[in-house]
Amino acid sequence: MASQGYFSVVLHAFVLATVATLGFSQLSPNYYDYSCPNALSTIKSVVEAAVQKENRMGASLLRLHFHDCFVNGCDGSILLDPSPTIDSEKNALPNVRSLRGFEVVDEIKQAVDEACGKPVVSCADILAIVARDSVVALGGPTWEVQLGRRDSTTASREAANANIPAPFFSLSELITNFKNHGLDEKDLVVLSGGHTIGYARCANFKAHIYNDSNIDPDFAQYLKYICPRNGGDQNLSPLDSTAANFDVAYYSNLVNKNGLLHSDQELFNGGSTDALVQQYSYDNEAFFEDFASSMIKMGNIQPITGDQGQVRVNCRKVNY
Repeated sequence: MASQGYFSVVLHAFVLATVATLGFSQLSPNYYDYSCPNALSTIKSVVEAAVQKENRMGASLLRLHFHDCFVNGCDGSILLDPSPTIDSEKNALPNVRSLRGFEVVDEIKQAVDEACGKPVVSCADILAIVARDSVVALGGPTWEVQLGRRDSTTASREAANANIPAPFFSLSELITNFKNHGLDEKDLVVLSGGHTIGYARCANFKAHIYNDSNIDPDFAQYLKYICPRNGGDQNLSPLDSTAANFDVAYYSNLVNKNGLLHSDQELFNGGSTDALVQQYSYDNEAFFEDFASSMIKMGNIQPITGDQGQVRVNCRKVNY
């Protein structure tokens, strides 16, 4: 009996330890409630100021989180500068001369570390929070951001080139790409709605306006003034007709064959995603609700948690 009692105590302790470990490794919206209760409000204030100063910055910050999660999971690797040991994702083809907002992340990191008294909030979590706060600042939905990610100590330009969906992708390529990250067709359509804010470079939509037939001719002609056949690769055009507002105009544009990118218009081109695009084009409430859910789902792609990784002192550099 004594040995059974001892075994029961040991088993109980083991179960408690296992539960504690599992709980510690999971993300939670309350992760910083005790270690830094002012973290989220501090981040929000900096984001709001940045977006108010330049509304395009909201889309840039949202895009940073997307491009981070689609490489090796949501681990802050997108923020690492090149170094002798880091093959920076900033130099990958989808990112070079395209991604912006790194200085705002630096500003947020400094402000939140001051509010916390030390580096407590990871750079990966900062990206997840600023994505939500940027969407809200431009009139979009809110959601509870799951927190507790740690920062990676590596980056991979090769993985960024291979995993970030390209603007020339077909629908089948987009579906496969999202599936490889644990996201389904609905997530593809919903998260593509992030293109309701921000701008794209001529280099990313030139082939669409000159070579594709699934584009409104008047819209294509208008874009040709911005994006000549030769040169002008850095010229910008809004991703939808209300690029400073988070709304359903992106989907309305697709229905009218006014998608800026080839990959955008593929979502409404006689394929399996047409019906959902059609619904979102008039159902703002459904889009907002589903976007929030898919952002939480995307934010859970392979986070580093527990005692893995680190909380970087400088988001651009690994702690040595």
